[in-house]
Amino acid sequence: MTTLIVANDSSSTEDAENIKKACKGLGTDETVLISILAHRNVAQRKLVRLAYEDIFQENLIQQLRSELSGSFERAICNWTMDPAERDAAFINEALKKETLDYKVIIEIACSRTSEEFHAVKLSYQLLYKHCLEEDVASKTIGNIRRLLVAVVSTYRYDGDEFDESLAHLEADILHQVIEKKAFNDDEIIRILCTRSKKQLCATFSTFRNMYGTAITKGLLADSINEYMTALRTTIRCIKNPRRYLAKVLCHALNDLVAEEHALNRVIISRAEEDLKEISELYFRRNGITLDNSVAKKTSGNYKTFLLALLGNK
Repeated sequence: MTTLIVANDSSSTEDAENIKKACKGLGTDETVLISILAHRNVAQRKLVRLAYEDIFQENLIQQLRSELSGSFERAICNWTMDPAERDAAFINEALKKETLDYKVIIEIACSRTSEEFHAVKLSYQLLYKHCLEEDVASKTIGNIRRLLVAVVSTYRYDGDEFDESLAHLEADILHQVIEKKAFNDDEIIRILCTRSKKQLCATFSTFRNMYGTAITKGLLADSINEYMTALRTTIRCIKNPRRYLAKVLCHALNDLVAEEHALNRVIISRAEEDLKEISELYFRRNGITLDNSVAKKTSGNYKTFLLALLGNK
């Protein structure tokens, strides 16, 4: 469920004009920007961008980037972008890091629907003039390349149906592979990257029922191995993406210097989706509300903006 409080009586023309007024003069009125953009849904924000370009012959996001700075600039620009374009930018940024941030790629690929991720890949190609698979393959090697290319290449069935007998068969296959410690076996990648999420959840549940342990426990043999960590991340994102994202938020708020981008990414990408449920899981895990954690760990307009997306007026 969304945490976003939307102003349903907004006018995109008035919003565009008020944003322009807020950007005029020596200083920018960030309060006005927050009052408008933090209370518009994705369709409304698109209309505001179109109106701004039509009236002023300027790109709204470029205007915001020229007026603002720091974490607040990054957050409000990401929020104003089209969701697929934004996810493509997050992935491109992860690929450009000196040490590739493969968890971001897995998170986006496995927590979006097949239609949503297909749109991300189209946006990526339009923005960066390469296909996503090409860039992932060029930035990785070995087993992690095999896994990541398969993860971003898949187009999963998104329905609720699953085959219980197949879940038993593939739970047994995965158990045999794990028992032999053949973690680079093609069967692991085949199963994780071709089956629907409902089918995989049935397989993971069957695995626990048959063998008395979660499948990820068997993949802890080498906790510092990047490929093994990527396998566990893929499973966790498929099995319970909300729980995984609550954990990402926890790590981010415990180390904002290193993980501030993760805080930004999760709140902005899930505010119109399921951030309420993620917030509830965060509270159960940490004994403090996400709102309170954000208020304690952030400051200024960045804090005000994130809290607005969390449902605080």
